[in-house]
Order: sequence, then structure tokens, then C-alpha cells
Amino acid sequence: MTGASLPAVVLGIDTPIGLAIVRDLGRHGVAVTGLARGQGALGLGSRYLARGLLRASGEAALLAQLEELGAALGQACLFTVSESDISMLNRHRAQLARHFHLMFPDQRRMERVLDKQKTYAAAQAVGVPVPRSWQPDNAAGLAAGAAGLQYPVVVKWADPHAAAPHLRAAGLAADKARYCHSAAELVAYLTPYGAAGCYPLVQEYCPGYGLGQFMLMRDGQAHCLFQHRRLHEWPPEGGVSTLCESLPLSQHSALMAQSVALLRALEWEGIAMVEYRHDPASGRSALMEINGRFWGSLPLAVAAGAHFPWHAYQLLGQGRAPTAAPYRAGLRCRFMVPETKRLLRLLFRPQAVADRSLPRRPLAELLAYLSDFLRPSTRYYVFQWRDPGPFWRDLRQMLRR
Repeated sequence: MTGASLPAVVLGIDTPIGLAIVRDLGRHGVAVTGLARGQGALGLGSRYLARGLLRASGEAALLAQLEELGAALGQACLFTVSESDISMLNRHRAQLARHFHLMFPDQRRMERVLDKQKTYAAAQAVGVPVPRSWQPDNAAGLAAGAAGLQYPVVVKWADPHAAAPHLRAAGLAADKARYCHSAAELVAYLTPYGAAGCYPLVQEYCPGYGLGQFMLMRDGQAHCLFQHRRLHEWPPEGGVSTLCESLPLSQHSALMAQSVALLRALEWEGIAMVEYRHDPASGRSALMEINGRFWGSLPLAVAAGAHFPWHAYQLLGQGRAPTAAPYRAGLRCRFMVPETKRLLRLLFRPQAVADRSLPRRPLAELLAYLSDFLRPSTRYYVFQWRDPGPFWRDLRQMLRR
């Protein structure tokens, strides 16, 4: 159809991210084999999937399954979605490279962006704005450190993957993000982590909305650019994007240039999302993190015409520079299950929203939720008229649960 000479294997077709990769590659004529964790995986219902398989259980068995697939296909592009799978596959990178063009960064680069402290240091070096942060290192300094902060603060892990084994050993859980509104609340929250010998990162609260800037990098050059703003998240105070809108590249252009400079400084190769918190009142943006993988709102980028999976296939798999056409700004995309959960919390449990600065407008939220069904520029993470199978599969799974 468009020069799709190599087949592709997608590990992780259970989520809207993997589904978006399958759809984008399949529409461009790529024969896609998808590996799913269960029969209910969204991608297994897509008409654009040439072959669907259940992934083998365990690292050794999965590696053997991929080796068998690679030998049968001859040469193929291997995509994956989650950071844990990227880390696992990178342990066998040389072995996999015999059969596959790998569509994910090596572990050296991944470790640079997984550790927020390293990311922020690189950002400051190239002039990218970062939030003021404090990293506790021992129990004795908690009270004094907490007393010097301005509240509220947001607590998150600098490198959640590195902290995970220490937390498990101490019987502790890691919140993705936690809001604390006073020094006493912060000290009470941090104190139990002393048993694990590590503490989360404490950041100043940055008002505004989530701004994502996305690019495909090769040899220091950005080959595809896209950006969006987060309109809604689940949970409401920050998390998974549930409603997002594409923005034109004419907005935040200086910040986009800084994002590219940051990835260039990190010697980044492949796709990445540079995420900011942008305050329209002050015009200030602050770096939150870099996702060195395909991101949750990928369905919006693809729907708008920023075909990151296809362009990565061309650039990293076939070795030819893609031609990225202008994408459509002002398009919205909804992730309906968490978007509905968000609405229900705002309507019936507003006291559970951790960010107290969020306005309480239950009627306006309900009307906006309903009116988006009628908006011509609205698209969906899962539902598509031309590929309805994943939607019906998702609906059956929800009814079973």
C-alpha cells in the first residue's frame, strides 16, 4: 500500500495504546502480529490485526516465543508498550536484534528518563523549566525540610521502578502522586518510607493543565512533532488523560524547541513524550517527566494525522526518513471508561479529589460530558466506526466484571 515491506510484532495489544499501534500500522499495509495477555485484549478484536496470539507466561517462555516468531517472519519490526516490557526486552536486546528491528530505546537511554532527577538535571542544562523539588534522604531531616516548603506539594517517585523492590520488601505501596497540604501531613506521609530506606520526591504544586509534546528522534533530528493539552484526567487531580485536544505547532513553539533540545542532549532515539504543566494565567510551564515509550493518548495523535507508529516503522525499521503531513488541530479524543469514572467522582464524591484548587461545577461537568458526544471533532480511544470490534470486546469485558 505505502511501502510496508516488513511485518511487525506488537507486544501489548491489551490497551488503547497497543490498539492504536495495530490500527495505524495496519492501515498503512503492515501485516501485524499482536501478543495479548488475555482473550479480552482490545487489539484481538481489530480488523487491522493479521494474527493474534496470547503471550507466553514468564520471561524465558516469552523470549522463546518471540524468537520463534522472528525466525518464521525472517525480519520484522518489534513494538512494545510498557516500561516493564521495554526493560525486560532490553535484557535480551542483542539476541532479539538478530530477527527484529527494535522500536524502543535501549536501557541506557531509558534509565536517563525513568530517573526524574537525571531528567531534571539535563533539562536545567538546556534551559527547560523544571519545578522546584526536594529529595528527602533520611528521617532526621524530614521535619526541617518540610517546614521550608510552600504548600500544597505533590509527592511522586523519582524512579518508581528502582524503588519498587525496596518498597515491596518493606510492605509499602507507591502512589503515583500524592498531594500534601501542610508540613505535618507531608511528614506523616513520608515517615513510613524510612523502613524502605528511600523516599519519594517532593515537588512544588504547578497550577494549570497538562501539556504534552511528542516527537520522533533520530541522530539528533526531530522527524515528527505533535502536541496536545489535557482537558480531563483520571483521577481528576492528575493521572491518565481521559479527554485531550490536539494543539497547533504554532502554539508553545519556543517550548517545543526546548523539548527537542532536551531530547538531543539526552541522545534520545525513537519516540518520546515530554510532559509539562502549563499555567495559562502566568504563561509558565514546568517539566513533569519524559515518557520514553508510546503514550496513553496515542489514539489522539493518530486520529489527528500524526502517525507515530507508522513513522517509527519507516525511520527505525526501514531506515528511511518519513514525510510527516500537517496534522489536524482542535481534535478531541476521549477514554470513556475513566472519563465516566471521573464524572461520577466529581458528581458524587468531590471531597475525594486531592487537588482542592479544582473548581466544583457538577452541572457544567455533566453537560460537557453529554455534549462531547455531539461534537463533530470528538474521537475515541477505543471506538471507531471502521473498526468496531475492540469496542464490543471492551463492552463484553466490562459487563462480565
